[in-house]
Amino acid sequence: MVSSRHEAMHRIFQHDPGAFTRLMRTLDLPFPDPVAVDQVTVDLTETRPVERRADTILRITTRDGPFLLIVEAQGRPEVRKPAAWSYYLSFLIAKYELPVVLAVVCRDHATATWAAGPLRLGHDLWTCLSVSPIVLGPHNVPAVLDVDTARHDLPLAALSAITHARQPHIGAILKSVAEAFRQAGDQDETQLFIELVYHGLGRTTAGTTWKELMDADLSFFRGPLAQALREEGLDAGRAKDVLLILRHRGVHVPADAAERIAACRDQRTFDTWMRRALEISAVEDLFD
Repeated sequence: MVSSRHEAMHRIFQHDPGAFTRLMRTLDLPFPDPVAVDQVTVDLTETRPVERRADTILRITTRDGPFLLIVEAQGRPEVRKPAAWSYYLSFLIAKYELPVVLAVVCRDHATATWAAGPLRLGHDLWTCLSVSPIVLGPHNVPAVLDVDTARHDLPLAALSAITHARQPHIGAILKSVAEAFRQAGDQDETQLFIELVYHGLGRTTAGTTWKELMDADLSFFRGPLAQALREEGLDAGRAKDVLLILRHRGVHVPADAAERIAACRDQRTFDTWMRRALEISAVEDLFD
């Protein structure tokens, strides 16, 4: 099964502990260099039947001692999120008795400004809690616009692509990152960061652009995600052929029928529809 962007996010630091150091130095934050990075369970549910699950939790071990890092991907401001984040912080401090830091990855300036806070909880007349995350966004993660920089620091390149997803220069970033990945070659590390960028961009225009770059320039891309994307592309082609035949023959295809055809993922069904499309006079007969 293909991992989600939340499940993939921790791998950028877990795979390369030095990525955390480089990023913290870029942001001028006083965190010591990590010796090891390990994933911690993201399930923060108590015995009560209320599910609470952070995106990613890492245990970062340094020469000065360990601490926990919560990494959250945030696409837009959410009124309920500060309360959830304060719960994550309090729960982890109580459970592990370690310092805890929250980092929020944002894809636009507005969300980054909101997430930086301080996010205050309590009463309008009195703040009882205040949450101030480390925010990674287009305002502080550098835009990687040249191939050499991307090739020498793949984790930074991946974060740059994700955090600048809605910026005007995202096209140039994605082209540089794609070329850097291509030059890096068919390695597990390259595959990891290709997936990370794909999940991090999500259903944005940049995500569509990245998918097109993978299809066109990254023919070496492999793994479950690659196979799923290739099959999706084949299915889209089959659906297009069925619709083309129907419309060429003058068969009216309503929007709901077109969506049903486009959503199909079964080869035998496509074969049946292709044969029927050559004969039927009403689209309802396609689905009988």
